[in-house]
Amino acid sequence: MTSGRALSEFLAGHDSLAVVCHNNPDPDTLSSAMALEAIAFDADVTDVEVLYSGTISHQQNRAFVNLLDLDLKPFAAEELTSADLVAFVDHSLPGQNNEVPRSTPIDIVIDHHETEGIEADYVDHRADFGATATIMTEYLEDLSFETPAPLATALMFAIRRETLTFLRGVTSAEYAAAETLHTLVDVDLLRDLTHPAVSETTIDAISQAIDNRLVRGSALISHTGWTSERDAIPQAADYLSSVEGVETCVVFGLIDDAVEISARSTDSRVHVGRVLEDAFSDVGSAGGHRQMAGGHVPLGLFADHTDDEDALVEMVEEIVSRRLIKRLHLSSREDDEGE
Repeated sequence: MTSGRALSEFLAGHDSLAVVCHNNPDPDTLSSAMALEAIAFDADVTDVEVLYSGTISHQQNRAFVNLLDLDLKPFAAEELTSADLVAFVDHSLPGQNNEVPRSTPIDIVIDHHETEGIEADYVDHRADFGATATIMTEYLEDLSFETPAPLATALMFAIRRETLTFLRGVTSAEYAAAETLHTLVDVDLLRDLTHPAVSETTIDAISQAIDNRLVRGSALISHTGWTSERDAIPQAADYLSSVEGVETCVVFGLIDDAVEISARSTDSRVHVGRVLEDAFSDVGSAGGHRQMAGGHVPLGLFADHTDDEDALVEMVEEIVSRRLIKRLHLSSREDDEGE
């Protein structure tokens, strides 16, 4: 049985908890970690550490951490061995979208992503939900928890962001969670989280994606080239998915030593999580929901062939686009638009 009370009972009697966010944490994993930390303290767990790996680069994510004054620690494997319990929120498997060694036993998993093979003593996996923050809101309500305004605001913002303001992957559970949180939210804080300043680097990356777009019927494929703003890629995917006539949008970019991929779709015939998994699981990690998905491919697979950065971009563009065109069953005909 999974519920706030069941989770609280599972936590009771333990002294320490390590909550691991996924790589490059977003508001859904961060707010869920905040809620789990609050529930753990309420269950008399005295030592809770929230760990993350990767970077916090999206301007909304940076604002989230700063405005909510989150106490996060960079991931270190020794934090897991010293904790009584290890928890994953908004991801499920060691070594996938996290730096946790694959053989590490996980005690708690709370997630909404489509995943198979989850192993933990306490598992709450609801792939039909639009956000992990929705599950955590249900837990707080089940416990009659006096949710402070910052936590309520964080959860509300995460649900809004994860569902594109209740327009993508939303279920009745998200509306119910929003109703629960509504009277507790700090509206001024929510407004500040929603409208942070956008960096010039992000604008440049989105501009590159606009210029590089390739349209095949109702599908659009593009790339940002090199960028230092990891979250500019999903932002570009969100923006280009609104192009008239486009139902499926995939944007990729080169960041440090990897190719990052972000996909969106409103086409009922397309499950972009499976498209990316089929296209890239043999060379990296990829997957997600029907309407939203992401992928990560180590750049070393391409960099072994050239050390020229411009040539590398061209090679990545050709290979990634070809794989996407094949998995999306698109015509190989070149479209004049965006060329």
